[in-house]
Amino acid sequence: MDILYLLIPLSVVLVAVIVAAFFWAIRSGQFDDLEGPAHRILLDDDERPEPEPADDKDKRAPHTGAGKH
Repeated sequence: MDILYLLIPLSVVLVAVIVAAFFWAIRSGQFDDLEGPAHRILLDDDERPEPEPADDKDKRAPHTGAGKH
């Protein structure tokens, strides 16, 4: 029975340390985005150059539809 005088305060201190560590982890951003970096590595964000047009017609400015009627 005398051991309870040691174990109960010890367990309360241990729980307090665990709760403090949990709130520190939340405030420091440890749980912000768990899957973002893992998915970001799979995305292909490389910019590819546009292919050169084969005709000289393709190099002209596109028609805007506001021509003379």
